[in-house]
Amino acid sequence: MARQNMVKSFRVSDLQTLLASMGRSKSGLKQDLVGRALRLVQTEYSPELLKNVRQLYESRFPKTSGWLAARRPDGVPVGYSSLSSSPTATSQGADYLNGISKPVATPAAEVKLVPLPFYQTLETLLLPTELISQNNEKLQDSQCIFELTPNQADQIRNASELRPGMRSIQVVLRICYTDSIGVQEDQYPPNIAVKVNQSYCHVPGYYPSNKPGVEPRRPCRPVNITPWLHLSTATNRVTVTWGNFGKRYSVAVYLVRVFTAADLFSQLKLCSEESAERCRERIQEKLRFDPESEIATTGLRVSLICPLVKMRLGVPCRVLTCAHLQCFDAVFFLQMNEKKPTWTCPVCDKPAPFELLTIDGLLSDILKETSEEIEEIEYLTDGSWRPIRDEKERDRERERSNTPEYPVVDICIPEANGHSPAHSSTSLTGKSGSGSVGTAGGPVAGGAVVDLTLDSSSEEEEGGGAGGDSEDTEDSADSPAPKRGRYNYDKDLVTAY
Repeated sequence: MARQNMVKSFRVSDLQTLLASMGRSKSGLKQDLVGRALRLVQTEYSPELLKNVRQLYESRFPKTSGWLAARRPDGVPVGYSSLSSSPTATSQGADYLNGISKPVATPAAEVKLVPLPFYQTLETLLLPTELISQNNEKLQDSQCIFELTPNQADQIRNASELRPGMRSIQVVLRICYTDSIGVQEDQYPPNIAVKVNQSYCHVPGYYPSNKPGVEPRRPCRPVNITPWLHLSTATNRVTVTWGNFGKRYSVAVYLVRVFTAADLFSQLKLCSEESAERCRERIQEKLRFDPESEIATTGLRVSLICPLVKMRLGVPCRVLTCAHLQCFDAVFFLQMNEKKPTWTCPVCDKPAPFELLTIDGLLSDILKETSEEIEEIEYLTDGSWRPIRDEKERDRERERSNTPEYPVVDICIPEANGHSPAHSSTSLTGKSGSGSVGTAGGPVAGGAVVDLTLDSSSEEEEGGGAGGDSEDTEDSADSPAPKRGRYNYDKDLVTAY
C-alpha cells in the first residue's frame, strides 16, 4: 500500500523514469502512466522496482522536518535542499532563482539542452534552473542573478563584431521544458518577456505563416542579453515573465561564441566532404541487383537544380542518414537555418542536423564537367553517369535524325518538269509576225504550250498546219513550236486566282 501511495504522488517525469527503468512504455497521458505504474507495483515485487520507487519518492520529498515537508512547494526542483537564502550564501556570490539558492551539488534531475551549431558554449554562468510559480496567478515573474569575472567581461568587450550591435562573444539566455529525459530543445513559455537590469531585451517574435489556417510559428532560439549587462564584476539581474499554464520550464545562462553561416560552411568544407569514390560505392550499393525484388533498378536520376532556391547547385550537400541521393545547396541551406533554424532536409523533410551534413564529391565533379544547360543526370549501375537532355532538345534531335534527305527540285527550270513556268514568258506583243515558227533560227525558247481557248476542231486545224510546217525543219520533232491562239497572241499557262 505504501508503494502505491508513493506512485500516486509522482509527477509525469517520475512516472516515465520508473516505467522506462523497468522496460515498460512511457508514452501516454498522466492517468495512463499512473495506471501502468500501479499495475506494475501490484504484480511485481522485485528489489530493483522497490529501490527505484524509493529513490524517486525521496528525490521528490527529501527527509526534512514535518513542517518544512508540508510547506514545500510542489514546483521546487529536485536537488534544492533548503528554501532559505542566508547572507553567507550571498557573500559567496551564489546565484538565486525566486529566492532559492543555486545548489552546490548537481541536481538529481539534470536538464540538458541540445547543442546548437551556431553557438559554441564557452562557460556556463547559470545551470538550468526551474521557473517556480509563487502563487496561482497566470502571469509569473522569476528572477535570477549572476556575475561576470574580469576575464569574461574582457572577452565580451574585445570580441569582434559580426554586424553592428552583434558581437561574436555573447551572453545568452536559454529556456526549455524541465525534463531530465534526453536533451531538450529551446522552448519559450507563453507570454514571455525578459528584463535585464531593469531594461527589456528583444525576444524573437513570430514568423507569419503563408498557409491559410496555420498559426504563426515562433522560433525558439537563445536570447542575446549582452547589450544590457554590466561588463564588470557588478551583479546582473535577469527577470523572466512567463505564463503559468501547467507546464514546467527551466532557464540557463551561457557565455557563447557565435558562428555565421560562412563559418559553418568553412567547417563543413574542411571536415565533411565525401570522396567521389565513396559516392560511387554508395550508388552501386543502391543499384545492386536484388534477386528477391521483382523490379530491377537500372538507374537513378538526380536533378542538378537545388530544391530550396530552384537554381543550379553550387555546393551539393546531403544528409548521411537520408536514403536519397538528391542534393541541395550547402550555402543556401546554412543561410536559411541561420535566419530560421529548422534543420530539416528539403528533399524528404527528415531531420538534417549540421553534424550529419556532407558534401557530395562526385556530384561536385559532375557540376564542373557539365554545362549550364544540363539540369538532370542519371547514375548507372556501374557508378558512372550520363546527362539527361531536355525534352525539347531531344525532340529536335529526333526530328533531325528522322528527316529523309530528298533532292531539291527547282520548279523554275523548264527541263525539270517538262512545262514552262508561268513567269518565264518573255514580252508578248500580240502581233502575228512576232512569233514566227518553223524558221531556221529554231523554235521560241520554252516548252509546249496548251491553248485552252481552242476547241477540238480548230486545234486539229492549227495542229495540222503547224505539223506541216514542222516537217520542213530538222528540229521540229525535238522542239515543237508554240501554238497560236485565235486572237493571234502567244498562249502561256493559265494562272488560277
